[in-house]
Amino acid sequence: MTSYLIGLVGSGIGPSASPALHEREADELGLRYVYRLLDLDVLRRPVGDVVAAARLAGFDGLNVTHPAKQLVLEHLDELSSEAEALGAVNTVVFERGRAIGHNTDATGFARSLGRGLPDVRMDDVVLLGAGGAGAAVAHALLSLGTGRLTIHDVDRARGENLAEALNERFGEGRAEAGDLAAVENADGLVHATPTGMAAHPGSPVAAELLRPDLWVADIVYRPLETALLAAARARGCRVLNGGGMVVLQAAESFRLFTGVEPDPARMLRHFDALEGEAARAA
Repeated sequence: MTSYLIGLVGSGIGPSASPALHEREADELGLRYVYRLLDLDVLRRPVGDVVAAARLAGFDGLNVTHPAKQLVLEHLDELSSEAEALGAVNTVVFERGRAIGHNTDATGFARSLGRGLPDVRMDDVVLLGAGGAGAAVAHALLSLGTGRLTIHDVDRARGENLAEALNERFGEGRAEAGDLAAVENADGLVHATPTGMAAHPGSPVAAELLRPDLWVADIVYRPLETALLAAARARGCRVLNGGGMVVLQAAESFRLFTGVEPDPARMLRHFDALEGEAARAA
């Protein structure tokens, strides 16, 4: 039986669904697949040391999450064209002694949005967060036809840098750094920061800014119903949780790790089952 050793690098990743999600799909495909958490908070080692140790230990690949999607870049030998364009990596494949960075977040978000909110207006969208996940979401939104993307980040310079890179790729004037006031006239709002996760509770947006004709998407998936989505739903907004993105990016990562095509629909069912198990255990 073909075997794979995969890891997830990030901070506060104990609640992650990734190990079970990947391992259950591997079981369905007859693969021996071991998925380990490499939590930076537990290991107390920098990202570069963890990547180097995983390479030496014989890992076949790594998923990378907050806060390491950009930090990991300098520790890789090669980037896919998508990862290079985004300036962020969420998947590392160890191949013939080389560490190759990929990004499956953009396609994962695009497919999740198309699946969950297929008919929403996207002329004017506000994005919260210009980190690694935010960059992927930004590329996905502009690729899907968003006319104007306003990026709000607590680090104004980071938002401006992302907007500049996006305009170089998609055309001048498509993206700009801005503040939350832009939500007032936007068609949609996408949240791509850790706020709302179990370790970072709360909502990044005052409920008063939300209105019924605004759609709201969150990339956080633990919990599925974040404070932001609960407030948006209460205000009459159409909402999209982070479950679809985490599953659909995982499916593409699985393919990169193994060369085997997973079944995304089955992985979505795995995820639903995992969420049900977590709810019963709570």
